Amino acid sequence: MSSAARRLTAMAAAVGLLSALPPFHATASAQALRVPTDTFTLKNGLKVAIHEDHSAPLVAVNLWYHVGSGREVAGRSGFAHLFEHMMFQGSRNVDKGGHFGVVQEAGGTLNGSTNSDRTNYYEMVPSNYLEQVLWLEADRMGYLLDAFSQEKLDNQRDVVKNERRQNYENAPYGLASIKLGEMLYPAGHPYHAPTIGYQEDLTAASPADVEGFFRQWYVPNNASLVIAGDVKPAEVRRLVTRYFGDIPAGQPAPAVRPMPVTLAADQREVMEDRVTLARLSLVWPTVERWNADEDALDIFGSILGQGRSSRLYERLVYREQAAQSANAGQGSRPQAGQFSVTVTAREGTSLSQMEREVYEEIARLASEGPTPAEMARARNSNEARSVYQLQTLLGKADRINQYLTERGTPDMFNQDLAHYNAVTSADVKRVAQTYINSRPHIILSVVPNGHRELAAQAPEVHP
Repeated sequence: MSSAARRLTAMAAAVGLLSALPPFHATASAQALRVPTDTFTLKNGLKVAIHEDHSAPLVAVNLWYHVGSGREVAGRSGFAHLFEHMMFQGSRNVDKGGHFGVVQEAGGTLNGSTNSDRTNYYEMVPSNYLEQVLWLEADRMGYLLDAFSQEKLDNQRDVVKNERRQNYENAPYGLASIKLGEMLYPAGHPYHAPTIGYQEDLTAASPADVEGFFRQWYVPNNASLVIAGDVKPAEVRRLVTRYFGDIPAGQPAPAVRPMPVTLAADQREVMEDRVTLARLSLVWPTVERWNADEDALDIFGSILGQGRSSRLYERLVYREQAAQSANAGQGSRPQAGQFSVTVTAREGTSLSQMEREVYEEIARLASEGPTPAEMARARNSNEARSVYQLQTLLGKADRINQYLTERGTPDMFNQDLAHYNAVTSADVKRVAQTYINSRPHIILSVVPNGHRELAAQAPEVHP
């Protein structure tokens, strides 16, 4: 059977398995999501997890460095993301662009990503190229500075600044997410500044910053490596030890601890933008990732504003046809979390009306609680997302790395699903009343240039 046929067969099996899962039966789901792993730690502190999957002759390599924009210092915002770009500029034994060349010539894919809490580098290649990929990653972990230059820094600085202009400054509603972060998280909080950074901070980045950042954070004891696919654990252990074992450890990184925020009162602001339709964003401070209330808040968000069957979509978009879109959801990160509602109004609809109706739906759900059908849809949707993620090696590898990094164990698929399925309607009501309904929050109106009158006006009283 060809590799393509095998992938199609695996997908069909996964879909068939999903359709057979009883919606409330955590045990059956847990069996479906079991992802066995072997783990070990090198003497230099590098944590390694191996997931053996021979369904296709492929292997995914997923490397997390436990540093993101949340660990940046004042005046150097955006540096974690800038450094992600620098990691593709060559190292002692790899030319600039060589990492891409080697992997793509093997028929593989690769990329990197940065968020507030980690920087991730990943490759997917035929399994017989595993050793070469591990060598590439080890060379830039151990010897990136040997090939560093001012020219490379200047080049990638310009790339990142242009990325900010393209994705934020010149994108419709692009600066709203940055503004919301600044309003919700006070200066000095790890999540106050955007991961993309500020232009003036990117301009100020120096070669000394690059060297210091690398030596502090890009060390094996601040990283975790996941290899998933058509491999034998004993061989993977030998290769990882060979290529990473001699890289010296760095200073221990400070522990990441929750830093929840609170608001004493509502904060209301208006932004003008080059847009046609006005948009309302409401954000409440909630709980960090792995908090006991996270799953109940996630279900509350799913019922309130995810998909066409959600309450906000059904009322604002479908029944009243007053909004172009309406979404809600819980977003938890390791140090803090937030619950967000975003409504884009149609022309002729005021954001004040949208705000009032969102509050009405929140109050009704917090008072009455979700229906059994709504709870079932939320649970089934979560199970579907979980199973679909396991259809790809990269998806499995990244989730394993998250568990390994944040929980210290690589296989929590079962526990995650069982905990989500254990949430009750009473739990959803409780978290809605505790964190959302009548609680201080952020209200941001984004309106077309010159039309501040379209912004949501503060009501005398809201639920």
